[in-house]
Amino acid sequence: MIRVARIYSFENDKSYRVLVDRLWPRGVNKSSVDLWLRDIAPSDALRRWFSHDPKKWDGFKERYFKELDERQELVKAILEKEKQGLVTLLFAAKDAEHNNAVALLEYLKRFNC
Repeated sequence: MIRVARIYSFENDKSYRVLVDRLWPRGVNKSSVDLWLRDIAPSDALRRWFSHDPKKWDGFKERYFKELDERQELVKAILEKEKQGLVTLLFAAKDAEHNNAVALLEYLKRFNC
């Protein structure tokens, strides 16, 4: 199983914690995550274009999914960890519904996780 959580409100548990943001969140201790997959995050250009505008959400996902299609080794790394147990995709964005971790989870569900 794979889930998402905001890193600032996430309570450490037994899941494998993967930070999926390109930038390290301020004030977060490195021990809060097991793996930082910064290269699975959206490109800087896409991130700037989206700017967490909910009106651009569908377009963002479409563009991000195309980027993920080119990063299959990173996608497979998450799917392999999921076979071993619960994985939590961590994000720092304030918007809990329109962020790259939520989009990434939707993309990963195509692989039946």
